[in-house]
Amino acid sequence: MASPSRRLQTKPVITCFKSVLLIYTFIFWITGVILLAVGIWGKVSLENYFSLLNEKATNVPFVLIGTGIVIILLGTFGCFATCRASAWMLKLYAMFLTLIFLIELVAAVVGFVFRHEIKNSFKNNYENALKEYNSTGDYRSEAVDKIQSTLHCCGVTNYRDWKSTNYYSETGFPKSCCKLEGCSPQGDAEKVNEEGCFIKVMAIIESEMGVVAGISFGVACFQLIGIFLAYCLSRAITNNQYEIV
Repeated sequence: MASPSRRLQTKPVITCFKSVLLIYTFIFWITGVILLAVGIWGKVSLENYFSLLNEKATNVPFVLIGTGIVIILLGTFGCFATCRASAWMLKLYAMFLTLIFLIELVAAVVGFVFRHEIKNSFKNNYENALKEYNSTGDYRSEAVDKIQSTLHCCGVTNYRDWKSTNYYSETGFPKSCCKLEGCSPQGDAEKVNEEGCFIKVMAIIESEMGVVAGISFGVACFQLIGIFLAYCLSRAITNNQYEIV
């Protein structure tokens, strides 16, 4: 057993570790809330884009929501473990943080490796959505209309893509291709946007990719700090037989 003088010297160090870890855990908890909010926002606002990738892509918002909930629960557990100064709970907290870090690392590698397949998947599904387009309101047609009206584009590569569709042969261009709101383009190419949607969507994705990569790297490094703090506090408590009065 450590001498009383040794334990008295160690208490300030452990108190400092506890304070820093509590601050870290609170920030970590906030990131969970942010992920939860982003997942809900993505489900509401970006569902059109996800629906034109593949069926699995539509689950991305649910993954973010689930991850946010897990981080909120884990942050709460980490706060409880830190306040209790329980060595085994802190070790468990560090283990969970390590597990989340590894999952994020694998997800980042997979996303980087298959980024070109994501682009090809979007392009192929968009082309198929044009061929099967109708005005009855199926989810792919709604996605096409939403993207075209929001990004002011028409077709995949350009407006001519519509000319090979059944919808164009029967009706003409859809209203979502219009340059001006409320027009009836029919077959008049002068009334529709000429630029295709694929280039615009990919430009948006690529412009945001650096931001997403930076945020992901920052979150990963932040979790390494939490792992280090939880391990150090657990080790200090174990080695010095720290007791809470």
